[in-house]
Amino acid sequence: MSDDTSLPAFRTVPRTGVIYVTTEATRRGYRGGDPDWCNLGQGQPETGDLPGAPPRISSVTVDVNDLEYAPVAGLWEVREAIASLYNRLYRRGLPSQYSAENVSLSGGGRAALTRAAASLGTVNLGHFLPDYTAYEELLDVFKAFTAIPILLEGERGYAFTHEDLRREIQGRGLSALLFSNPCNPTGKLVQGDELARWVSVSRELDCSLLIDEFYSHYLWTSRPGHLPVESAARYVEDVNKDPIVLFDGFTKNWRYPGWRMTWTVGPRQVIDAVSSAGSFLDGGGSRPLQRAAIPLLEEQLVVKETLAINQHFREKRDRFHSRLERLGIRTDRPPDGTFYVWGNVAGLPAPLNDGMGFFRAALDEKIITVPGEFFDVNPGKRRARPSRFRSYVRLSFGPPMEVLEKALGRLEALVLRYTGS
Repeated sequence: MSDDTSLPAFRTVPRTGVIYVTTEATRRGYRGGDPDWCNLGQGQPETGDLPGAPPRISSVTVDVNDLEYAPVAGLWEVREAIASLYNRLYRRGLPSQYSAENVSLSGGGRAALTRAAASLGTVNLGHFLPDYTAYEELLDVFKAFTAIPILLEGERGYAFTHEDLRREIQGRGLSALLFSNPCNPTGKLVQGDELARWVSVSRELDCSLLIDEFYSHYLWTSRPGHLPVESAARYVEDVNKDPIVLFDGFTKNWRYPGWRMTWTVGPRQVIDAVSSAGSFLDGGGSRPLQRAAIPLLEEQLVVKETLAINQHFREKRDRFHSRLERLGIRTDRPPDGTFYVWGNVAGLPAPLNDGMGFFRAALDEKIITVPGEFFDVNPGKRRARPSRFRSYVRLSFGPPMEVLEKALGRLEALVLRYTGS
């Protein structure tokens, strides 16, 4: 029997964009940590020491009692620590405060999002185009809700106001909206007074905002003297009534992707629902790692790590974005957040002027990128026409600076070869 023979009981399950490109690279000899390769497709930041950041945790002590299962919603004391951190960062002086009952832990961001999707009823759920690739299969597998795409225009800088939100909720009958903020891949950020207005509209019209805030400590538009973080938690009036559900974790903002420790923050009844969903979907996260996480949730450590991230990644963002622009890889807007550049390659010579063509040519140079069409979230592939984002690629400045410099040098040589310059 050949490896590609299918069994009648199983469907072909598509790979997310990052997994697809990594698999293709592996077929050409890529292995993680190989110094000959430049992985600009990676969805994780560099995980080593940064100037000014707290020391990296290199070992975890396991208590004998933590050899047991953790509660599906997570260890109570860790949930309390997360609630307390949100209150200190975003809700100082506000009468309504988060508690452990407003937090549920899970083993990774996709697990948290899957729990939420499994908890939705028969509603219209809005999602933006473009947005995070893994939303596509997530929105297709669960059949209770109907996924409603909302196209954002690059010509407008992917702008979407609270009035647009109001119009979409009322016109399309949305009961929920799922989106990443800042957006993966465009880097567009909804923040400050405008984010407060989004929360107000959701409260007024009873539309739940399901906000993926995994990049909320990678912000490049913050004011001097302000900690460069943002969360809709800042604008909630009543933590148990406002329909605001937040997802975050150690993956990006703490730079511990291998821990697979994430959380959902929201009203108690939502936390009860997603925890119940977790009881049959995944069973809960790692008890030893949850215990080890408590010191990492101390406010001063979080502040120190965030400031180090901002200084180090801001420099990478500026240099990376500038070099790509000089190569002819344009952006509709510089990224407000994340560690990605959403590059338009339409002005490059063929085959580099197509995201998939660019990806394949870059692979020949041992560079991994992600074609833009993967971010054209299309559950069930119901939209059959070519993607509007086929001339885009997502390029990550998550890797260390030396990897970025090597990749940029190779990309420059690649473009020059096709332009004949």
